[in-house]
Amino acid sequence: MTQSPPTPFDIADMTWPPPPYQPPVPPVTAADGVRRFDGITYATTPGYRPRLLDVQLPAGEGPFPAVVWIHGGGWLDGDRRYPPPTVPAALLHGTVLAAGLALVSIDYRHSLEASFPAQLHDVKAAIRYVRTFAGDLGIDPDRIGVWGESAGGHLAALAGLVRPADGTDGTDGTDGAVGVALEGTQGVGSGETGVLAVVDWYGVSDLVALAAHPMPPMPSGAEFPDPYEALLGASVAERPDLARAASPVTYAGGPTPPPPFLLVHGTRDGLVPYSQSEVLAAALKGAGGEVTLHPVDGADHIFLGSPDIASIVEESVAFLARHLGAGA
Repeated sequence: MTQSPPTPFDIADMTWPPPPYQPPVPPVTAADGVRRFDGITYATTPGYRPRLLDVQLPAGEGPFPAVVWIHGGGWLDGDRRYPPPTVPAALLHGTVLAAGLALVSIDYRHSLEASFPAQLHDVKAAIRYVRTFAGDLGIDPDRIGVWGESAGGHLAALAGLVRPADGTDGTDGTDGAVGVALEGTQGVGSGETGVLAVVDWYGVSDLVALAAHPMPPMPSGAEFPDPYEALLGASVAERPDLARAASPVTYAGGPTPPPPFLLVHGTRDGLVPYSQSEVLAAALKGAGGEVTLHPVDGADHIFLGSPDIASIVEESVAFLARHLGAGA
């Protein structure tokens, strides 16, 4: 007797429109016990590429505290799978996993796909997704931190400081953000997005102040838009309100203390001046926050010129492990 092939789903169970995200894909377990969920769709928007995230879990029993890694690239470029070229992926990923932390690496919309606050909406959506599916992913939803570099450091700082519960989500105008809604409804449309700790590598903190800093010359023939104009969809002079809304310093003084911050920045950064981290550190301290500012002496952007990248990675992971209670 010939049987019909099984159908992949029951059409009666379909809903339309489909949910703006997909449930976690099955993990793959490596020989060393590390489990990987690759290419999970955490948010979709018609007309845009799906936003994806990867999850890596240490060997052993969870649930594990998690670090959300946010890539850089001037909000114009970058990929969740690749740290900056000065930081080998094996070093960054291996150090996180060895500390007993899960690693969640996310993509987000680039600025020529959608202007700010789309990038922060995506980061918030990824955090909501991880919390919603924490049981499937082997993650502790109450122990999540964020870590980013360059543009990703800027977004990590915003993710740590923008909190809807205390009015710093930009919707009520009390913070100078003039009504720019920063939580968003992408993916899992609502839910808690707070984090316990932030590591910000050489991120922008004050776009208004940075407008006076000249951009370094681009290579001859390179077609690279001004990253700040691309992010805002206008110049800072044309939209100072939106520039303030996109600046982490705007939210440092909220009614509740900020989460602990580690700021790591090269003292000779020619793209994002070291003073940007100094300003954020001062604002966080003024708000009663715990903040550590680590200058990398003589280093340029992406820590070019630093002889010891491994120690910077180790310090960052140790900070996160301590504040997320890894091993507890």
